[in-house]
Amino acid sequence: MIYLGLMSGTSLDGLDAVFCTFHPQKAGYGYEILFGTTLEYDAETRRMLQHAPFANGEELIFYDRKYGHYLGKKVKECIALSGITPDVVASHGHTVFHAPDRGFSFQMGHGAAIAAECNLPVMYDFRSLDVALGGQGAPLVPIGDKLLFSQFDACLNLGGFANVSLERAEKRIAWDICPVNFIANHLAALKGKHYDHDGSMGAAGTIQKNQLDKLESLDFYQKKYPKSLGREWVEKNMAFLLSELEYSVEDTLRTFYEHVARRIVSDIDIKSGSVLCTGGGAKNRFLMQCIQEKAPWEVVIPKPELIDFKEALIFAFLCFLKQTGKPNCLASVTGAVRDSFAGSII
Repeated sequence: MIYLGLMSGTSLDGLDAVFCTFHPQKAGYGYEILFGTTLEYDAETRRMLQHAPFANGEELIFYDRKYGHYLGKKVKECIALSGITPDVVASHGHTVFHAPDRGFSFQMGHGAAIAAECNLPVMYDFRSLDVALGGQGAPLVPIGDKLLFSQFDACLNLGGFANVSLERAEKRIAWDICPVNFIANHLAALKGKHYDHDGSMGAAGTIQKNQLDKLESLDFYQKKYPKSLGREWVEKNMAFLLSELEYSVEDTLRTFYEHVARRIVSDIDIKSGSVLCTGGGAKNRFLMQCIQEKAPWEVVIPKPELIDFKEALIFAFLCFLKQTGKPNCLASVTGAVRDSFAGSII
C-alpha cells in the first residue's frame, strides 16, 4: 500500500506531504519515500491558522472544516505533482490547542472534509485517544523512531518544539525538550523574514546572561518525563521573547540558541554514540554548531528529504501500524494507562 502523510507544524513553515511505503524487516521495518514536497501556506491560510487559537467556538468549527477542505485539495494537488495515487491519507492536522492536563489536544483539519475533497480513505485525530487514556498525546513519533531508525542512539526532532526519543531499560521513552522554531521564526519575522536562514541573525548576536538565566530557570525543565509543550505554555512562560524585547533581535536569537543547545545536551544524557537530527531546525547551521560543540555524541544530519519529511513519514507509519493490527502509541512515552491504536479513519 502507498501512504500519503501530511504534517503541519506549529512553526507554520508549510504543509509537508510525503508518499511512502513500508515493509517488515528482521529488526523493525523499512520504508521508501516515493515523493515528498512542502507546500507553502498562502497568506489567507496562514492568517487563519494564526488566528485559530483566538477564535470563538463557531469560528473554530468553521476553520476546522475549511482547513480540512484545504488539505483535501492539497492532496489532489500532490497527486497531480507526483503522478502517484495513495491508498490512504494520514493527516496529523494543525495543532491549535494542546492541554492534556485538561483532557484535550485539538488538531484542526476535519477528516470528513479531507475525504470529501480527495475521495480517499483518511486517518486523522491521532492524539485524542491517548489523552483520553490519561496520556500527554505527545510525542507520537517515538514508535517510528524505534521501529524505523533503531540504528541511532536517540532521535531528535527540531520543529516548532524540540523533542527526543531513546531507549532506556528496554523501553522507548520520549519527551518535549524546549521550543525551537516556534520562537526563532517569530523573532525572524520581526526582521521581515520567515525564518533565520542558517542561523545567521543569531550568529551575529551576543549572549545576554540575564535573559539566558531567566530561560534556564523555567519550571518545565525540572519536570520528569512524560511531558509535552504547546503554544499556550510558550505564550505564558516566554512572553519576554515574543513582545517588547529587552535586547536586539540578534542578541535575543543568540541567547535563545544557547538556551536550546544547553537544554538539548542536558536532556540527551548519553555519553557517546549518534543522534539523528531532523526537522527544520536541523537546517540551522549555527544552532547545530552550538549543539555539537556541547554534545559528547555525534550530531547526524541526514539527507534533506528525511530532514523535511520524517514527521509526515512517521504519521503515515502510524496509519500503517494501525491498519496492520499493531499498537501505534506507546504508554511508556505518553504516560497513558496503556498502549493504544491512535487515529480515526473515514
